[in-house]
Formats: sequence, C-alpha cells, structure tokens
Amino acid sequence: MTAAIRAELRKFFTTRLWWGMAIAVFLTGAAFAVLFAFVLTSDAVRGGDGAAAVPQTEVQLAKSVFTGGISVGYLLTLAIGVMTIGSEYRHKTITSTFLASPRRGTVMGAKVISLLVIGAFYGVLSLIGSVSSGALILISKGHTPFADPSIWRTLGLSLLVLGLWALIGLGVGILIPNQVAALLIAVGVAWIIEPILGLVLGLTDWGKNITPYLPSEATSAMLDSGGGFGGQSTNGLVWWAAALVLTAYAAVMAGFGTWRTLRADIS
Repeated sequence: MTAAIRAELRKFFTTRLWWGMAIAVFLTGAAFAVLFAFVLTSDAVRGGDGAAAVPQTEVQLAKSVFTGGISVGYLLTLAIGVMTIGSEYRHKTITSTFLASPRRGTVMGAKVISLLVIGAFYGVLSLIGSVSSGALILISKGHTPFADPSIWRTLGLSLLVLGLWALIGLGVGILIPNQVAALLIAVGVAWIIEPILGLVLGLTDWGKNITPYLPSEATSAMLDSGGGFGGQSTNGLVWWAAALVLTAYAAVMAGFGTWRTLRADIS
C-alpha cells in the first residue's frame, strides 16, 4: 500500500498540473480574503440595510474572511479528483496501472489516501494565502482575527473539506469515464445546479429541511462560515453533523466508484 500511495503521489506531482493548481488555490484564497475583509468591515456595508446579514462578532468575521475562497478551492480539488482517474482512462494507462499492481483494491485505496493528502496540501496553501492577507487587513482595521479557538477548528476542517471534495470527484471520474464530460458535469452540478436547487428548495417548508444536507450547504456549516457574506450559517446542522454529511457524500461516491472499478472489465 505504501508503494502504491507513493506512486499515486508521484503521478500527480510530476505533472505541470500540481503547480498550476497550487498557484490558483493560493491566489484565490488570498484574493477572496482581501475582498471579504474590505467589504465586511466597510462602514457602508455594516451601516446599511443589509447590516443584519454581515458577521456581527469577531469570530464570525474571521471565519468568513479566512474561508472566503474555499468555494473555489473545493471546485479545484473536485476537478483534481476527476482527473486522477479520468486521465487514466483518457490516456489508456489504467490497464498498465492494474497490471503493475494487480490488486485493484490496493490501487483504489492508494488513490483515496493520496487524494486526501493532496486536498490537505492545497488546503494549507489556501490558508497561507487567506490567513496572511485577511488577518493583515483585519488587524489594520482594529479587529482581532484569532479571538476564539473555534477559528482554529474551522481552519483545520478546511483541510478536510478539500480532501473530501477530491474524493467526490474521484467517484464522478469513475462513473463518467470520459474526462471532459466528467469535469463539466461535476463542476456544473457543484457550481450551478446545486446552488439553484438550494434556492428553489428554500422557498418551500419541506425543502428547507433538505437544503442543509446538500454538499455545499454542509461544507458551509462544517466550516461555520455562513457562506462568506452571509454572516451566520442559515442551516440547522452543527459543524460535526455537517462534517459527517460531507464525509458520507465522499464515502458513497468513492466507495461506489471503487466497487465499480473492482468489478469492471478494463482493457
């Protein structure tokens, strides 16, 4: 298993993809942190009609600023998860992979573990960008960005979030062997369809009970970020329950994809 994990990590970090994604994740984290820090602390926003939706405490403000870029970050790791297996199908290397390591379960286990490591790696880069730039602006405006230990919990959970979304992408990449189609569908559902579905469900009483269990809503509740500009989280899940929901999505997608791979005739 150790050799298989090293092989999977080597596959990823010997391509140009990893540093391109690294730059994107770092800059996204920093840019959104700067944007949120300036907007959420501006007098026009805090004193306007929408002041009730603005984070009212130092803790809420810091969490919103530091996790502002996560919504883009998890789309990137989702794409990485898709490409981890999708590129193997696209370049016809999946056969040689399983010939080199005949135990498919070992290969898939290595892919799962390596994706969690890769997700945590990009999470660290995102936090370096968001915390350094966001904290600098908050401190300059007289705020205390590390006023509560729960902020550190949110920062730690953000590493897990990116890894879990990468596993969701792995499942999508297996279920949809065409890499381009898998990427378009995965990003389209996560970025467009799911938010629209959440808004539609939120208009009905029964739908409001379903909305908290959508992946993006669970992510927001898990980080207790309120979705950035929203201040407090609007769904009813506490952070640990939301973490279980997102973990369940990742486990189901990666687990079903692994099961399909173990039984599929690959040539």
